[in-house]
Amino acid sequence: MAMTQTADDAQSHQVETQDPPKTFGGLVRQLGPGLIVTASIVGSGELIVTTKLGADVGFVLLWFIILGCIVKVFVQVELGRFAITHGRTTLQALNTVPGPRLVVSWIIWAWVAMYIGTFFQLAGIVGAIGGVLQLGGLNLTINQSALLITVSCAILLLLGRYRLVESVSTTMVALFTVFTILAVGALNWTEYAITSADLMGGLRFQLTDDFMVAFAAFGIIGVGASELIYYPYWCLEKGYARSVGPNDGSQEWITRAQGWMKVLRADAWVSMIVYTGATVAFYMLGAAVLHGKGVNVDNKDLIPSLSEMYSESFGQMGLWIFLVGAFVVLYSTVFIATASNGRLLADALGLFRLIQARDQKQQHLLTKISCVALPLIYLLLFLVVPEPLTLVIMGAIGQALMLPLLCFASLYFHHRKTEERLRPNILWTLGLWTASLLMIIAGIYQIREAASNAMEKFRGPDAAWVMPAETTVQLISPERLIEEVSPNGFDNTDGEFPAS
Repeated sequence: MAMTQTADDAQSHQVETQDPPKTFGGLVRQLGPGLIVTASIVGSGELIVTTKLGADVGFVLLWFIILGCIVKVFVQVELGRFAITHGRTTLQALNTVPGPRLVVSWIIWAWVAMYIGTFFQLAGIVGAIGGVLQLGGLNLTINQSALLITVSCAILLLLGRYRLVESVSTTMVALFTVFTILAVGALNWTEYAITSADLMGGLRFQLTDDFMVAFAAFGIIGVGASELIYYPYWCLEKGYARSVGPNDGSQEWITRAQGWMKVLRADAWVSMIVYTGATVAFYMLGAAVLHGKGVNVDNKDLIPSLSEMYSESFGQMGLWIFLVGAFVVLYSTVFIATASNGRLLADALGLFRLIQARDQKQQHLLTKISCVALPLIYLLLFLVVPEPLTLVIMGAIGQALMLPLLCFASLYFHHRKTEERLRPNILWTLGLWTASLLMIIAGIYQIREAASNAMEKFRGPDAAWVMPAETTVQLISPERLIEEVSPNGFDNTDGEFPAS
């Protein structure tokens, strides 16, 4: 696997180091990992969950969306710093966190739970893409469309490596950013034009009564827990750690490491500007158009409801602009997330001592196999539970719960594992602590809500959970529950989904 190869090479004295770029053009050529995760970011979080949040509450939580995008960069850079100065992948780094161990560190076990949760999220996105293709007139059932999507993704990842992933993701980022910003601008010529009063109202630090969807959105908007874990892998594969080389204690190594850390920070902040702009645009479209029209974003009519944002901006052409943009956004998420998850799975199999690759060629083969197997898992989940919105929100909640643990790990790396001469200034440390505390609060809120829901569940022995379109909790009988879960996709459901 290229990822492990990079980590191993970074620790080998045979590797050739490289000085960091000294010109702006050289810096730009070294950007890339951030754009790859951005292509994964602006998908389920922005197009689906963020837009639903805007549709539900209007502009009230605009400040919350912006904050959620910005604060996570501090943790992202800290995890990246450990990767390129130690030459270790994210899972290898997390495995060094102190605490109980059962084969691996306790935090790796927590990651496993979140990792499985991302399968639900990606299964939901596969279903949403199928809805896009159906609305575009493709003469396939939703299940056939899902099969086409997952198989094509597996084939692309089987054939390509880093350069393909970077090229595809960069192109998709550019396309969906342009689509969304144009859509927001075009609202000025409709009755749903965004006013200064709307924007000021969204920046007043107000909260809503039902905050579950907001915190679910917080888990995946901007750099979610998954992307925080993905990012160091792509930094390693880009060659940042290989360029820094092994730490020999020399001043030359410190200088190289400082230079490449500047590249990493630039990469992280540039990608933050891109995905924050896209995220805010999606939120404002949902708040202005869908909230203004009283449209409810639910499982049954997910794609048609979202398409109304673009219909208001571009008229009859809006539907086709939306379909192209939505396909690009959602497919890029599945593509990048699968490429990243394949690397994580191959890495985890080694950490758990389940499959030990004898050399880098075998590790690379293991990654390829993982990238083919994972889309089939997404397909199976969607066929069993054809509720895209609910699946995405379930995955989002799992990511929100993982955020506090990643914050703990980043603080541990910062204070205990960072070379003294590479430690950033006090302002950065304060930013890291502030970001970590905010994410820990968000995670605690999710845990509290989950505990409250669990207590409600046991009040009725014959009751089971569903999460309807409004994301409120509702109790139904087991017989009704069986009737609600249809294997035939959108047409035979009314938006309710049995959560475990």
